[in-house]
Amino acid sequence: MHVMIVGAAGMVGRKLAENIAREGTLGGKPVEQLTLLDVVAAEGPVGFRGTVVIKSGNIAQQETAREWLSSRPDVIFHLAAIVSGEAELEFEKGYAINLDGTRHLFDAILEQAQQTPHRPRVVFTSSIAVFGAPFPDKINDEYLLTPRTSYGTQKAIGELLLADYSRKGFLDGIGVRLPTVCIRPGRPNKAASGFFSNILREPLVGREAVLPVNDDVRHWHVSPRRAIDFLTHAATIDLQAVGHRCILNMPGLSATVGEQIEALRRVAGDKAVNLIRREPDPLIEEIVAGWPRDFDARRALELGFVADGSFDEIIRNHIEDELGGTLT
Repeated sequence: MHVMIVGAAGMVGRKLAENIAREGTLGGKPVEQLTLLDVVAAEGPVGFRGTVVIKSGNIAQQETAREWLSSRPDVIFHLAAIVSGEAELEFEKGYAINLDGTRHLFDAILEQAQQTPHRPRVVFTSSIAVFGAPFPDKINDEYLLTPRTSYGTQKAIGELLLADYSRKGFLDGIGVRLPTVCIRPGRPNKAASGFFSNILREPLVGREAVLPVNDDVRHWHVSPRRAIDFLTHAATIDLQAVGHRCILNMPGLSATVGEQIEALRRVAGDKAVNLIRREPDPLIEEIVAGWPRDFDARRALELGFVADGSFDEIIRNHIEDELGGTLT
């Protein structure tokens, strides 16, 4: 099997590549080639016994997508995107990467199929930003798409493209609307949701973190471990069971910022909590106010996707995966 990860240099892409390299299989089938693509060169995973191909390029350029898809992968994970805050501030860049790049990728698959029959599985990472306020207490699988950000709009259009190209038989698509991934390792990025991770990750290593919203802000979360599980399950699930509604709300954990902080206190103590500095940011507050807070992800649960159990578990998993299992 040939697996391609578009957006492999990002956190989720890197962890996905590491998972595939460690397992050596996807859905029980051996992975012989792993192709890693991004605007910058990704790092190859350690220990993979097959062939690793690493390429860099801009997916907003149509020729790049054509060149990337010429190797005819069996499974494509489409993770490439610029994050929500950046897409909101840089309107044209957001549409170039998040929308045009997605269309270029799908069209390159179509062109390959027209030359020689080829129908890859495409796992598209969407976002809960496709939904916009006002919200019910829990968003169910029938709730309408009314994004209130450019990023959410771009992802919603990508979902429609994926479904239509799948309907036409050009690819086998499945979209996963990921909750906000928390705790993200590494340094803070430009995502409007970044503070959800920052207020946990930074204090765990003795650094100050800025909290730009009130403690009562509620949001929908998933750990990196579970996010990778979602992607690999989506790549191997029977699409007959999914049906033509091929975009799924992923299960997650609904929690307020205050509940996150109390979980941090239980795991790491007051010393860590005292490193959180409250500094309101009107732009972040406005963006986050337009995001959903809780879901009834019944379809995904019935199809075998599994959520995290608690924020205490998420924090402990981060300590194990990123901090060597102990706090300094």
